Amino acid sequence: MAWGRGATLVVLVVALCLSALGADAHLKVGYYSYSCPAAELIVKEEVEKALIDDPGVGADLLRMHFHDCFVRGCDGSVLIDSTEDNTAEKDAHINLTLEGFEIIDAIKEKLEAACKGVVSCADLLAFAARDSVVHYGGIHYKVPAGRRDGTVSKEGDTSILPSPALDLTELTKLFISKGLSQNDMITLSGAHTVGIAHCDAFTDRLYNTDETLDWKYAAALRKQCPPGSNNTVSMDPKSPQRFDNHYYRSLLRKRGLFASDQTSFPRRARRRR
Repeated sequence: MAWGRGATLVVLVVALCLSALGADAHLKVGYYSYSCPAAELIVKEEVEKALIDDPGVGADLLRMHFHDCFVRGCDGSVLIDSTEDNTAEKDAHINLTLEGFEIIDAIKEKLEAACKGVVSCADLLAFAARDSVVHYGGIHYKVPAGRRDGTVSKEGDTSILPSPALDLTELTKLFISKGLSQNDMITLSGAHTVGIAHCDAFTDRLYNTDETLDWKYAAALRKQCPPGSNNTVSMDPKSPQRFDNHYYRSLLRKRGLFASDQTSFPRRARRRR
């Protein structure tokens, strides 16, 4: 993907990449056309209601969908509660900042009232992520459905989720292990054009010499993230609630928030020479 292309391509490839993380031959567009024809409309309406109350929650739903898909495939296992005998994915350290579970519960309640026992939570998450992207200005894309909900959810399985500190080689190997290419990985990172991040995910870059980080951007971030704080900042400060390609434009200026964001740029840049 060329750096200058618009958000339309980003949205399409993000959608394809997420679909690939748990793709199954039985998935199809319009899966609920007969069994629950209002399913996607119900999800859309409830997501829009939630976004009125909290304009940033769409980014949370998109992140939740990714965290679900990357671990065991898109099976809704990130929604399963822990028990006395087992700590589930949602209570793993990396998922403690996930938000929006109550919204998924509310949507599920609406779906059950309309079509009891028909729509899976896994599909619900996929629809909600798509509708969030659309709300932020991305194009509407068709979501193949028919996913089955998983019954296994383990904290330890989340250890494979990408860390903000990983370098290009580590990230590439991780995504390849999930059947995704380096191009897929870089495109999926474009989802960082919306949402917020906690300071502790990137402060190492602010208070240590990091030549890959623009000094003016670093200075601004230090004001928002003083030592010892764990405030939140927008991942794309120019358009934090707009699904566009400013994320990639920021990388050109060495303004990727995470080390894992900026690490993808030098290699890509060399290829264009």
